[in-house]
Amino acid sequence: MSPRDRTRAHLVEVAADLLATAGPDAVTTRSVALAAGVQAPAIYRLFGDKSGLLDAVVAHGFASYVAGKHLDRDSDPVKGLRAGWELHVGFGLANPELFRLMHTALRTPEGRAAAATGVGVLQARVHLVAEAGRLRVTERRAVELIQAAGTGVVFTLIDQATSERDDTLADTAWESVCVAILTDASTAAVTGPAAAAVTLHAALPGLTALTPAERTLLGDWLDRIAESERAPG
Repeated sequence: MSPRDRTRAHLVEVAADLLATAGPDAVTTRSVALAAGVQAPAIYRLFGDKSGLLDAVVAHGFASYVAGKHLDRDSDPVKGLRAGWELHVGFGLANPELFRLMHTALRTPEGRAAAATGVGVLQARVHLVAEAGRLRVTERRAVELIQAAGTGVVFTLIDQATSERDDTLADTAWESVCVAILTDASTAAVTGPAAAAVTLHAALPGLTALTPAERTLLGDWLDRIAESERAPG
């Protein structure tokens, strides 16, 4: 790592620490420079301005978040999905100011790439659940519901006073998500045409008897069947 890169990384860590301990208003170019032991112009040379520094903090936050995500393809896929949920909620509660900034700030290409990596892990987890015949909605729908519920739960909890925080909220929200996206494990793996369509869709990449165009067409049909379960009428 070059001296420039080391200085940049140090400034990001200092800014992230100030954000965590004193809130976003405490993250100024002057306070960060003072805490890092550098001259303020160094921040302008490396980040452009305070916004550029905060963008780097957001990208660093997503990288730290993703580093804690591990995909175990040999474990129970539903348990893996739950583990990802718990990691998401735990990260948000442990880093409330960073979490808020990560989900409200305009992201740089670097930050968007880091965020996309995290979404990719979630998509992979959901795909494993679909392959196991446990998903009742399309993979995209499941990902969207998990993202919306998980991020909403964290924002709700970090806005509550610590002494008044509802420790059951995350578990209750997860149970509601499970009802919406999962089939019942006590019944047959695939129950009904919509769940069957989702399971077959997950297996499409391995259906080499079909041409790519045929797999694409079949995928569209399966999505329509899966979506029909929640369509009006």
